[in-house]
Amino acid sequence: MNTAKPYILIAVLILIALAIYIISSRTAKNKGSDQAVSVTPRTLPSPNQKNPVSRSEYLSREEKSKQYQLAKEITTPDGFINTDDKPIILNDLIGKKVILLDFWTYSCINCQRTTPYLNSWYQKYKDDGLVIVGVHTPEFEFEKIYANVKAAVDKFEIKFPVVLDNDYSTWNAYNNRYWPRKYLIDIDGYIVYDHIGEGAYEETEKKIQELLEERNKVLGMNEEVTKDISLPEDVDHTSATDKRSPEIYFGASRNISLGNGKINTIGLQTLAEPKNIKTDTLYLVGDWNIQEEYAQNQKAGAKIIFGYQAKNVYFVSGSEKPVKIKIIKDGKAIGEQTISPHSLYTLIQDDMYGEHILEIIIENPGLKAYTFTFG
Repeated sequence: MNTAKPYILIAVLILIALAIYIISSRTAKNKGSDQAVSVTPRTLPSPNQKNPVSRSEYLSREEKSKQYQLAKEITTPDGFINTDDKPIILNDLIGKKVILLDFWTYSCINCQRTTPYLNSWYQKYKDDGLVIVGVHTPEFEFEKIYANVKAAVDKFEIKFPVVLDNDYSTWNAYNNRYWPRKYLIDIDGYIVYDHIGEGAYEETEKKIQELLEERNKVLGMNEEVTKDISLPEDVDHTSATDKRSPEIYFGASRNISLGNGKINTIGLQTLAEPKNIKTDTLYLVGDWNIQEEYAQNQKAGAKIIFGYQAKNVYFVSGSEKPVKIKIIKDGKAIGEQTISPHSLYTLIQDDMYGEHILEIIIENPGLKAYTFTFG
């Protein structure tokens, strides 16, 4: 009987190795290290190329190299969406396409408001030589989960390729610090335009058109680039000038606005309801377990109180089991919501900006509160 043990052990080791291979193969990996690597500039056309192009109206590659940086390659991706499981390698696109690189994360309201424009540009210019790559760099741990990102891509009807950048390696390669942020990479591989946050949509689209025209000239193509500028439907194009409350974090790593508890402290805290409420100050009431990224209520009846200045209020939160919350504005109940998937929830949508007091009563234990954002 003892002679069978080595064979059993070998069989077990083979099964473990096979399992590791299958798991590894399900996440597409880019070639190379996690170091920031510049793409290779477009190669010059061969002497036999037909229809040689004069570039007098555009900067030469030498002139560009003095003004702009080369794009950085996507490094150590953690998965791909909308690519048929194939990796996205920017080097393969340089000299062929114009690339729009968009850094985003799915629970970010600013990213969500930008998405309709990206979808519109992709639909309008994908056949003209534009490639959009969404680099999903997560702010929170739950945004690293492939299934969560895939569900968000489906919800927002994103059709262009999306790369998961869970370790921030591509984010860091671009020295990025913002969600969302767009980089436009021209036919030669240079970053010739970038924009932080929302807005400048017409300016960005005009730049896309300009780079596509340059691409056509460089490649000796006679196709016309679509010139119309049109805003997507059902998008709020207005911009607020009123003072707006800042983003508010619940987790110990960034909860500097907590008004009735120990900030930057992990663990259980029992917090009393405040007598006075200051604007832009977060108050938690009841028993709370405060962790790095979130605060989680331990009992039913816990409250969140916040005096805000804005028109709309958004809440990044989630729960393993559905949790019902009551929403109260200025002392009046205005609705209820059920929180379950980890995502961004719209709590209040008003017609006008104003200063109000928001109160949330949590009817079940287990809600994880991450951030408030305002619009």
